[in-house]
Amino acid sequence: MTHDLSNMQATSEDEVGIDLASLTVEAVQEGFASGRFTAESLAQACFEQIETYNGKYNALIFLNPAALDDARDIDRRRAAGETLGPLAGVPVVIKDPMDMVGFPTTAGWSLLYSKTGGVDLMPATDAPVVARMRAAGTIMLGKTNVPVLSHSGTHANDSWAGPTLNVVMPDRVPGASSAGTAAAVASAMAVLGLAEETGGSIQNPASSQDLVGIKPTIGLVPNAGVVPLSGNRDVVGPIARTVRDAALCLDVLAGYTSEDPKTLASVGHQPEGGYTASLSVEALNGKRIGLYGPGWRAQPLSDEAAQLYERAKHELQSAGAILIDDPFAGTPFASLRKPTPPLVNFDARGIESIPYDVHQYLQRLGPDSPLKAFDDFAKATASQDAFGPKGVLKYMHNLPQFAAALANPTTPPDISEFIELKAQYLRIFDAVMSEQQLDALVFPQMRCELPPLHGKETIQETTVGEINIAGLPGVTVPAGYYASGSPFGIIFVGSQWDEAALIAMAYAYEQATHHRKAPKLA
Repeated sequence: MTHDLSNMQATSEDEVGIDLASLTVEAVQEGFASGRFTAESLAQACFEQIETYNGKYNALIFLNPAALDDARDIDRRRAAGETLGPLAGVPVVIKDPMDMVGFPTTAGWSLLYSKTGGVDLMPATDAPVVARMRAAGTIMLGKTNVPVLSHSGTHANDSWAGPTLNVVMPDRVPGASSAGTAAAVASAMAVLGLAEETGGSIQNPASSQDLVGIKPTIGLVPNAGVVPLSGNRDVVGPIARTVRDAALCLDVLAGYTSEDPKTLASVGHQPEGGYTASLSVEALNGKRIGLYGPGWRAQPLSDEAAQLYERAKHELQSAGAILIDDPFAGTPFASLRKPTPPLVNFDARGIESIPYDVHQYLQRLGPDSPLKAFDDFAKATASQDAFGPKGVLKYMHNLPQFAAALANPTTPPDISEFIELKAQYLRIFDAVMSEQQLDALVFPQMRCELPPLHGKETIQETTVGEINIAGLPGVTVPAGYYASGSPFGIIFVGSQWDEAALIAMAYAYEQATHHRKAPKLA
């Protein structure tokens, strides 16, 4: 049974006195072990937080009525002496496009939700990432808001549920498309959240709301059962308040499943002992770090972003890092980037396959789904044709291989141009990392501070496109604030499957600086 926010309220146990804003996964487990609170009382406290603040920030669109029963089950299992994993009893939120049994998957679109005049896509099974969070014993509180079809990396203003606000700066964009997940974690409605990225949708909201985000190597985490923008670029990853928490969540999400054959490539690339095994405050010592410059992208930083980046460089050096200026200088790397008209900053190549990807997604939903094929989807959404002249994905027609893909949505499309582009990116990237003996790149995640919530400006990131097309991992971490209060974040980028090393370096930076401050909630 589906419940929207008007259908469910939960009582809190005020006497528990849980400081939700400071909770980490480790603190949650310590609270359970000491008996200070239970999974049930923690879940109740989170629902009270949601009741208090979600009306302001609009992070969650559905609440899970089974969450308290799930929490009681975790408490029973713990009391019986069962050994539980580190995420058991931890409150989490799920991004709306991820299939979760009992809930419609709306992708932020009124045409995919019955209460706004559309059809309900009710999945017969959980997406693999949701199933893994369920198996880990997390308490899934509900599903979070996104823009229509996750088309924007900046805001969720066009969602059927209305805009999500930035918890740190409500008058600035929240980052998207995982806007709701970031807002839920930033406002302490949950400890962890699942996000997904095609073009900045993990790194942008994490950086916008002063959080940690991990955008994995494509193929490390399955994205079957997630409404696609691109089977060639989409990746699921965690958003959290600390690096350690994000790493613990990635442990649960990562790895092979037959539901997503590309995850076979991840076998052998996950670290023994998990992604927290190599966490160390010394992880930056002696590491060679490449810096942002025109060799990577010919877009300068704003004056204030440059000043904040200078401070971050000194912090990296103080932690023992060796900095290498503009390592991509002299290479054709920057010339590979070509924004898709009429977009001025987003390179959409690789999304040409969306008709086929949507068809595959719909077939997975099960026999009771009202939409079973792309043609069904096109008919059900014809009134707001996503690919039409006024559609959110109208720019797709400027990708040369899209027309053929749209004409034959049940046939695997020709994406040869994207494959060659990806190969070019990886050849240059790998050569530079090898020749310069780099351990990582560290850039400002954005070139300037966040734009206004309801303006026409988009987030000016530094890595969207490059790492999405190449399929490279990135880890965002808070690194301070502009004078306005807008968060400044940095992103650690590395070679394919380098998540463990990037996470360790991000952790060392986080522990050396402690830049993040809990936001004041409205």
